[in-house]
Amino acid sequence: MGLFLGLGIGGIALLILSLVLDGVLEGALGGALGGLFDGWLSLPVVAGFVSMLGFTGAIVLGSTGLGAGAAAAAGAVAGTGAGWLTYRFSRALLRGGSPAAPTKDDLVGVAGTVVTAIPAGGYGEVLLRLAGQPVKCAATADGPLARGAEVWVTAAPSSTAVNVRAVER
Repeated sequence: MGLFLGLGIGGIALLILSLVLDGVLEGALGGALGGLFDGWLSLPVVAGFVSMLGFTGAIVLGSTGLGAGAAAAAGAVAGTGAGWLTYRFSRALLRGGSPAAPTKDDLVGVAGTVVTAIPAGGYGEVLLRLAGQPVKCAATADGPLARGAEVWVTAAPSSTAVNVRAVER
């Protein structure tokens, strides 16, 4: 039983190492297998297999009259299931990427408010709402704009500077 518990604890330790040393096993193999297993030899998958093999083997060995061979077989089946679930979960996490980050081109057409007055021919500041998030940018305008004026972005020369015009109502 000690061997099985050792495998289970070793699998948990390997899982902790996989969090610290993310991607080391994949990098160590360096594509030697040509993507044959495609993520099946990742540290979390191996850790899930080893820990489930150990803990299931210890449970079967301690709670039934079966021998070490049957306990190892039951542990291997449970370990394969845990490895498969870990693989599927990690693939789902990798596919669930977020959309692209907003760029300066996304600023054009956004409405906002002047927070620092914009003098004629100078810079002020505007507060814009981009994808629901407040974004503060340096701004220029054709004419002076007072604090609190509603504006519309007409151009974005950079990701932190915009050209605006007053919203006419």
